[in-house]
Amino acid sequence: MILNVEFTKSNKPVLEVGHEITPKGYLRVVHHHYNELGEKFTNEEIYHKQLSVLPYSASVTGAVIKPNEAGVIRHQALSAMEEQTNMQLTQIRQQIELLAVQAKEIQKRKELSMLIYEAQLGFAPIIGQTYFLYEKEDGSHLLSLVGPKEWGRSKPYKSFVAAVNLLADHTWKEI
Repeated sequence: MILNVEFTKSNKPVLEVGHEITPKGYLRVVHHHYNELGEKFTNEEIYHKQLSVLPYSASVTGAVIKPNEAGVIRHQALSAMEEQTNMQLTQIRQQIELLAVQAKEIQKRKELSMLIYEAQLGFAPIIGQTYFLYEKEDGSHLLSLVGPKEWGRSKPYKSFVAAVNLLADHTWKEI
């Protein structure tokens, strides 16, 4: 659909305005201006909102736009597609964030497990039991069955590091 309007002054064209709805349903407005010497200047604007589905003109000077069945179907399909893909992308983004959190937790467990397996062990740890990790004066570590409050006033270690559980996969988790 094309609508052209021409404005003249003393039978010479001054301004031509054309409105067209493109096959994709966008509004294309072309202005041709003429100066006193007759030189032509063109300004073209494309409105990327699908106007073919609007039952009214988008501006005062716009042409009457009646929705056609193809435009309505296209608009509904595009809206549904955009909503569905945005929902799927949001879901994937949430899954990625969850995987990143899980990866950080696994990395933390790995680092703690490496520290414990390099520590002095005077017993065979049992899965699911709670143990206590201490740092000794020389910087090495010791895994103990005795908790920090059970030592009383004598604390034979430099510092308490963490209370830990041995998991079934033989990694350690801080509790």
